[in-house]
Amino acid sequence: MAGHSKWANTKHRKARQDAVKGKVFTKLAREITVAAREGGEDLDTNFSLRLAVQKARENNMPNDNIQRAIQKGVGGQEGSSYEQAIYEGYAAGGVAILLEALTDNRNRTVAEIRYIFSRHGGSLGESGCVSWMFNRKGFLSVNKSELRIDEDDLLLIALDAGAEDIELEDDGTFSITTELENFESVKKQLQEQGIPIASSEVTMLPSSTININDADTAGRILRLMEALDDHDDVQNVYANFDIPAELMVQ
Repeated sequence: MAGHSKWANTKHRKARQDAVKGKVFTKLAREITVAAREGGEDLDTNFSLRLAVQKARENNMPNDNIQRAIQKGVGGQEGSSYEQAIYEGYAAGGVAILLEALTDNRNRTVAEIRYIFSRHGGSLGESGCVSWMFNRKGFLSVNKSELRIDEDDLLLIALDAGAEDIELEDDGTFSITTELENFESVKKQLQEQGIPIASSEVTMLPSSTININDADTAGRILRLMEALDDHDDVQNVYANFDIPAELMVQ
């Protein structure tokens, strides 16, 4: 879990920087459009769309942009031809990498993804080579420094709301995991109790992690993760590394 927690924090900081450039809005709009196309525009009945819209709002995406993306999906307008694709591979140190992408040209995307892997010391694998290591879960993080209640109270509140597990990571954050169906109820309960949520998402969590203690290997892994995340078609990047906090800072 520690690896995911640290990467999630890094990714959210990066998303705030990308938002300045508008890049993150493009990815969020694409995700909203596809979710609306596949499940309709009703947020109450379309879970995927509801999550995509929540993510957009957390990243301060203007409401007009959100509504335009929804209408592209339900109206079959430009941008609704994107399809979902999953890519799997390995980074340095044997770390498993799982990607979720939205593409309008699979051949182009897979060629570009393969090049990014090879450029950063990794390799694109066959379908199914690493996906069995990951499970879809709800994930929330809370910064210990911002917590205004006792840690035991946080544990009780989260578990009573339906959380599956809560851990204090060595970077000073509490990682809270939930089953998919309990994600929204746990998030709502934390918010109602005034607990500041640093990040929240439905994600793919690894069943086990690989400890990385070599600075060079850690650097190659993180550069690969960032390069993949920067690709226009890539929506999410998941991995099963656990890199010590001091190496993440470096």
